[in-house]
Amino acid sequence: MATLAEKHCIPCESGAEPLKGDEITERMKELNPEWRVVDEHHLEREFSFDDYRETLDFVNEVGDLADEEDHHSEICFGYGKAKIDLWTHKIDGLHENDFILAAKIDEIE
Repeated sequence: MATLAEKHCIPCESGAEPLKGDEITERMKELNPEWRVVDEHHLEREFSFDDYRETLDFVNEVGDLADEEDHHSEICFGYGKAKIDLWTHKIDGLHENDFILAAKIDEIE
């Protein structure tokens, strides 16, 4: 069975139900423990860096990855810090794609 990081995001179908409860808990086991689930709605993680250039490089790498997976995250960043929020807007909640992208982000940090 493929790990989350080995999978690729697939388009979410309209009407799909957001993940809840145990479905979220199981997928969280594959992510860095610094990811947080907020209200069973989105994933959130903050990253720290030594300077602005290092932060910008990370943000650009995450942006390229999100574009490749066609699953775009919300990124807020400044000097030495970045915050990423992931959820699937189409279903206004969590989908496996959010966990796939989080696992791939874990690999580039």
